Amino acid sequence: MTNPKNILRVDSSARHGGSSSRALTDTLIAKLNPAAVVSRDLSNALPFVTENWVHANFTDEAERTEEQKAELALSDSLVAELVAADIVVIGSPIYNFGVPAALKAWIDMIARARKTFHYTDNGPEGLLTGKKAYVLMASGGTEVGSEIDFASGYLRHVLGFIGIDDVTIIAADQQMMRGDDALSQAMDRIEAA
Repeated sequence: MTNPKNILRVDSSARHGGSSSRALTDTLIAKLNPAAVVSRDLSNALPFVTENWVHANFTDEAERTEEQKAELALSDSLVAELVAADIVVIGSPIYNFGVPAALKAWIDMIARARKTFHYTDNGPEGLLTGKKAYVLMASGGTEVGSEIDFASGYLRHVLGFIGIDDVTIIAADQQMMRGDDALSQAMDRIEAA
């Protein structure tokens, strides 16, 4: 890339040392020539959506109490990070055929009606158009794109739902069977991208 971009980096692996998804994310970001990188590490987990959060979210913004505003403050911050990004880079392992709970919690906090999508007569429409997303995945046994992969299709769908249709998925999958070849092939894909 020649024009520096603002990148939002979202890491969801519980592992820091030895994490393949973090290694892939490091390599890709180094190649992207970023103007700025905002990092959101989900390994310490975000709170889950609660009844109070839902009630605050569905209350008109002008009518929210101070308590409701406080309830949504983290979510508002996460949405602002996403809105400010030109490129979103998500690093995700596949845990038990799906995304980590921490990444699902992030998705629940950023997929917000009137903020990142809205409803039209033709159904929901994403509001975060014009952005690029890279999803860097790692798995021990699940083949990305197979019938038991409930992570990559979900992430592609969620990103599209909020308006990010330009999604590239790069996977180091089936590492327990393919060994170092899985990671090196994913690194080669990053070099080619």
